[in-house]
Amino acid sequence: MKNFLLPVCLFLATMAYSQNDLLQSLDSTQVEDTHSTATFKALQLVTLQTTKMPAKKEFYFVVSHRFGSVKGGLDDFFGLDNATTKLGGIYGITDWLSVNLSRHTLNKMYETGLKYRLTRQSADFPVDIVGNSVADINTFLEKEQYPGLEFKHRVAFVQQILVSRKINEKLSLELVPSFVHKNLYNPAIENDNQFSFGGGGRYKLTKRLSVNLEYVHNFDKPDFYQNPLSLGLDVETGGHVFQLIFTNSQSMSESGYLTNAAGKWDKGDFFFGFNLYRVF
Repeated sequence: MKNFLLPVCLFLATMAYSQNDLLQSLDSTQVEDTHSTATFKALQLVTLQTTKMPAKKEFYFVVSHRFGSVKGGLDDFFGLDNATTKLGGIYGITDWLSVNLSRHTLNKMYETGLKYRLTRQSADFPVDIVGNSVADINTFLEKEQYPGLEFKHRVAFVQQILVSRKINEKLSLELVPSFVHKNLYNPAIENDNQFSFGGGGRYKLTKRLSVNLEYVHNFDKPDFYQNPLSLGLDVETGGHVFQLIFTNSQSMSESGYLTNAAGKWDKGDFFFGFNLYRVF
């Protein structure tokens, strides 16, 4: 019996050693995920989109307000009497593709779009790159004012490329070239096609607080409108991100805030507002 047990014990010990060795080998060949995370905590920097994407099957409910210009003072209760609202939803179809739909009270605008990740920042690639394609539909226009009005005249298109880099745990930067095409426009104050180049950054102050800044320069635009300049403060509160905003562009639609910024910071003419994202 002893002669039988000895070989069995030696066999089991050899198998155990081989199994441990195999597991160690497998562990050593696992691919480490080196992609950068939490470059931005919100889907918007201030008004510009960020390279953050919803996860697959993740749904964001969006509530945004832009009040009137604070320049009116107490007569307009510093803009609160002239509030505009945006309600919408964003759904992650996959980890790299999301779809959104929203309604804006300003110009009774409907907005739909796709956001799609092209690359991610990693040890082998320096930046995140995301595409953002949007269609805005202006339902405020009336045929009484525009006798030849057709559906196509209500639509504006926006195409953006979002390029960001997480510099360190506190600082993230982003560049946003954009193209806007409007089927109906007033040539005295704007162009049908407008190119712009924007940029901004997020600086983390505490674990749940960051300050954000962005600026967009429009090329070949008439002098009637200004270049958008916005300042924001992100507050993370568990299931949602709350953004306090000061901007010279009241519109919250993509085509509107890029091309129709009417406020002048140096005249005290700017708008207060907020974005609220709740994720499910």
